[in-house]
Amino acid sequence: MKARVHIKRIVLGVIFSIVSLSVNGQCAMCRTTLENNVSNGDIGIAAGINFGILYLFVAPYAVIGLIAFFWYRASKTNRTNELLKRSMAR
Repeated sequence: MKARVHIKRIVLGVIFSIVSLSVNGQCAMCRTTLENNVSNGDIGIAAGINFGILYLFVAPYAVIGLIAFFWYRASKTNRTNELLKRSMAR
């Protein structure tokens, strides 16, 4: 059973490595586009791409933060209800 878990982790690690390699190729294309546009005097595209990068950076952390908040709130509510049940049982 433990061998299957290790194999799954290795396979997922390889898949994530392959995906990250394709992401690095995209960044070079974006940089080239920005350099060409900025050298031609058009900084509007650069500002848009920078905003897009920030949006892509913040969105996953916001989702994880919301999940953590709701998880914390639910566990706090469950803990409070459990303490109330214990105090009522006495």
